[in-house]
Amino acid sequence: MTVPLASVGCAQATRLSVIVPVLDEAPAISGRLAALHVLRQRGAELIVVDGGSRDATGDLARAVADRFLVAARGRATQMNAGARAGHGEVLLFLHADTTLPAEADVLILQAVAGGAWWGRFDVTIDGRHRLLRVVERMMNLRSRLTGIATGDQAIFVRQDVFARIGGFPELPLMEDIALSQRLRRLARPACLRARVLTSGRRWEKNGVVRTILLMWSLRLRYFLGADPARLAVRYGYAAREP
Repeated sequence: MTVPLASVGCAQATRLSVIVPVLDEAPAISGRLAALHVLRQRGAELIVVDGGSRDATGDLARAVADRFLVAARGRATQMNAGARAGHGEVLLFLHADTTLPAEADVLILQAVAGGAWWGRFDVTIDGRHRLLRVVERMMNLRSRLTGIATGDQAIFVRQDVFARIGGFPELPLMEDIALSQRLRRLARPACLRARVLTSGRRWEKNGVVRTILLMWSLRLRYFLGADPARLAVRYGYAAREP
């Protein structure tokens, strides 16, 4: 049984909590968070959750966030901590290197007011390589067909629904896929055609084709039951020295 939300005409009618997990993002964090100021003016709250940054990320984020938290390293852990602290009826999980469309809050809250339990945006990958246009189109189409979203697509979900499924599975990788699988059992996502812009640095650094093959391989292994901790190492995550 669903819990009805108030009618939404703007972000102030139903508060939106924007949750941003960060780790060593000092070079770009100020600009990224400043871009969210317009959402805050319309009633959204900004929660930044740091995973143990060793640079100036914390100081910079505290200056502009409504709430700044520190949690154990890991996007899933950090986003769950932010969700617990959020006051919004709708939660938006935003990667630090992803930029929202200008009316993102209005679009989200209109979708929820229309009956959506959760959803995501289409994505554009920042970069000039021609293959990136193919990659983003395939990401958007695949997501629309399967009902699975990735963190790059700025997943949003009603707070009560998020609590009902127990939040993000605290995995070192594929937490977004696992969350989508849980949510999809309850309802199909709202697939918003407005686009977020996500960084192409991973693709350009490692090579577009190589990154495509790596991501396909990791997702296939995950669906076949591989240990997410081992997949995280293969992806490039490494334990930090204390």
